[in-house]
Amino acid sequence: MIIALLIVSVFIILRFAVTLFNFVSNPKLPKISKAYTDKVSILIPARNEAEDILPLLESIHKQDYPNYEVIILDDNSTDDTFAVCEAFAQQHHAFRVIKGQPLPTGWLGKNFACYQLAQLAKGKFFLFLDADEQVNNGLINSALHRMYLRKLSLLSLFTNQDMRTNGELLVVPLMHYILLNLLPLRLVYLIKSPSVAAASGQFMLFDAQTYIDYQWHLVAKGKVVEDVEIMKLVKQAKLNGEALLANGMISCRMYKSYTEAINGFGKNFLAAFNYNIFGFLIYLLLIIGGPVLIILTMNINFAFMMIGIILLGRLMISYLSGQNVAKNLLLHPIQMISLLLIGITSIQKRITKTTTWKGRKI
Repeated sequence: MIIALLIVSVFIILRFAVTLFNFVSNPKLPKISKAYTDKVSILIPARNEAEDILPLLESIHKQDYPNYEVIILDDNSTDDTFAVCEAFAQQHHAFRVIKGQPLPTGWLGKNFACYQLAQLAKGKFFLFLDADEQVNNGLINSALHRMYLRKLSLLSLFTNQDMRTNGELLVVPLMHYILLNLLPLRLVYLIKSPSVAAASGQFMLFDAQTYIDYQWHLVAKGKVVEDVEIMKLVKQAKLNGEALLANGMISCRMYKSYTEAINGFGKNFLAAFNYNIFGFLIYLLLIIGGPVLIILTMNINFAFMMIGIILLGRLMISYLSGQNVAKNLLLHPIQMISLLLIGITSIQKRITKTTTWKGRKI
C-alpha cells in the first residue's frame, strides 16, 4: 500500500511539474502585427463535411491575409460536400475544389488526401487545415513570422476547442489536459530528438520546398497519428519543428455529441502510446485510480494536498487552452470516467481490429 501511494504521489507531482513548466513558459503562438506577402496554399481534405465546411471557407475569405489559394479535396464523400464547396468557389476566385482519387492500398484516407492536395499547391507555404475549423485575423501572419524566426520546416498548432453541448464538455477538454500535463510543449522545438514530438493535424504549416523534397504524407501514408509521425520525421531529418497553442487565432469543433467524441478519441488514443496496451493501462490506472487510492487512505491532509495539486494543474491547463476553468474543475471527475471509456474503446477496437472513421476501416 505504501509503495503504491508513493508511486501515485510521484506520478501526480511529476505531472504537476510538467503543467507548471507549460504554464510558466506559456507555449502560445505570439500574435504578430507584421504583414507578410508570401503565397500560402491552404489545403483542406474533406470527407462528408457538407454540414461543417462552409464556416471555415467563409472565415478564410474574411481573414486579413491577402495572398493565398484554397484547394479543397472532396475525399469520395457520400454527401453534398463537393456541391457546397463548388458553389462557394464559384463566388470566390481564390478557392477551388477537386475530386479525390480512390484510396490506394496501404494509405489512410486523410494522409492520401493531403498528399494529393500538396501535388497541386503553388504557394511558398503549405497550410493543412481540417474542415471543421474557423480561422481568425492574425493567424497566417503570426504563423509565417514564427516560421521565419525559428527557421521551421513545420509549425503545428493545437487549436482552441469550440464546445457547445454538455457531451462535448465531458470529453473534448481531455485533449489539452493530457497534452499539457505529459509534455513540456516548448521542448518540441528545443530538444532535437524525435522522441520529443507533438503535433496536431488541425493545423500543419510546412515550408513548401522542404515538403516537396521529403513528401511527408507519403512517408507517413499508413500512420493513424500522422501528425505526430510527421513531426518525428522532420526532426529525424535534422530540420526544425515546433508545436504551440493557437492562442485563440484558430478554433475547431471536433465533435457534436458525447458518443461521437468518445469514438473519435478512441480511434487514435492508443496510437499515441505506440499501441502499447500494457503501458496504456498503467497510465489509465495511475491517472484515474491513483486519486481514488489516495482518497481511500482516509488521510485527510494528504488527500487534500494531492487533490489540490490535481485541481491547480487543471486550472492552469484550462487557462492555457482558453477553456472555462470553473466548468473543467467541476466536471473533472466525470471527464476522468470519459477517459476510462475512451481507453476501453480504444483497446477494444485495437484487439478486434474494428477501428473505423468516416466509414473507412483503419
